[in-house]
Amino acid sequence: MIFDTVIHGGTIITMNPAHKIIAGGVICVKDGRIEAVDSLTNTECLPEGKEIVDAAGCLVMPGLVNTHTHMPMTLFRGLADDLPLDDWLGNHIFPAEAAWINPGNVRLGTQLACAEMLLSGTTAFCGGYFHENEVATVVEETGMRGVLGQGVIDFPAPGVPDASRNIQVVETYAERWKDRSPLIQPSIFCHSPYTCSAGTIRAAKDVARSAGILFQIHTAETRAEQGLIEEGNGMSPVQYLDRLGVLDEHTLLVHAVWVDEADIAAIAAKGAGISHNPESNMKLAAGIAPAVEFLNAGITVGLGTDGCASNNDLDLFQEMDTAAKLHKVHSLDPTVMNADTVLRMATIEGAGAIGLKSVIGSLEKGKEADLIVIDAQKPHLVPMYNPVSQAVYAVRGSDVRDVMVAGRLLVREGSLAAMDLPGILSRVNALSEKIRG
Repeated sequence: MIFDTVIHGGTIITMNPAHKIIAGGVICVKDGRIEAVDSLTNTECLPEGKEIVDAAGCLVMPGLVNTHTHMPMTLFRGLADDLPLDDWLGNHIFPAEAAWINPGNVRLGTQLACAEMLLSGTTAFCGGYFHENEVATVVEETGMRGVLGQGVIDFPAPGVPDASRNIQVVETYAERWKDRSPLIQPSIFCHSPYTCSAGTIRAAKDVARSAGILFQIHTAETRAEQGLIEEGNGMSPVQYLDRLGVLDEHTLLVHAVWVDEADIAAIAAKGAGISHNPESNMKLAAGIAPAVEFLNAGITVGLGTDGCASNNDLDLFQEMDTAAKLHKVHSLDPTVMNADTVLRMATIEGAGAIGLKSVIGSLEKGKEADLIVIDAQKPHLVPMYNPVSQAVYAVRGSDVRDVMVAGRLLVREGSLAAMDLPGILSRVNALSEKIRG
């Protein structure tokens, strides 16, 4: 067989169930899928391929999976830093969105986000925003993989000036994208239990169930939210959502910081997943989500960066390093959140949290060829005793050399293969001057 692409010579971190690491390995790709992952001791016996990628001196691993972000919010990176969530959101971000979020700017912000994520090793992500048709169109054009949620909120929003139409909008969006692209999965994203009524949340979840797609919602992010929901409903945000009937294996709870043992038990019993966003939670002083307890309860937990307005970057390698160290110092236990656990959260478990575990997240025969090649010949990556630990604690997004999604190389030698990055940066900088004014 002549393969489309043969990648050889690197140390392969497979993230398969056996946690196998292959030194001097080879990966063969055909029609967008992985046909073989094996060791190769003799380069003279290299399988025949239309394109040969020499990964000697490199790490080869699954592409990273960002389980929560808001793509167009790259336009607001650094716009309103060092503020509490309610002030940041109500007095700065919502007004900025009302003034500047339109279809053209959504496309531009999404292009910037795709470029940033691809160049730092993220191949798949789960996002939610408004004008999501524009987001999905850009993601489809770039060749990335996305689970993309149309935003739902109970007041006028970009693209949905009449909040009474929000359910109709998500129905139309879901129908449009359900089977349009193998790389795009539509989703529904309710902003939160305090910005969406019980009726809106139930209706949005009904649409998601009917379409067989993921339902996302910010949940228990801050102590203020916890108090608000408890005061109005006599129960925690998680218990409230459970009472509304939205917790199941096709629900992704984002943040889940202010939860207790009963909440954790309910999430585990219903099979919902969690997107853990430590850097955003730290920056907004929201608190520390009990990710260790989630994992101990058998809950699927993925890592997310959140949007650039509350994190400032989309680098999942930095997020992994932060997640591992945050929980160690919080628990005063250096053994928790070990490197393998955190890398799984950013790959195979992240894929599971957004419904793609059977498709991506590990390098195994039959899976889609979403993978990255990391240049390990950098001073901060030498020597290398443990590739997994190195990936979590030492690799930076800028170390990513090549990126493949569904068998297509989107980044080669650190450069985007099919995106006009200088043009994107120029347009974003021009827009930022208007926003600044």
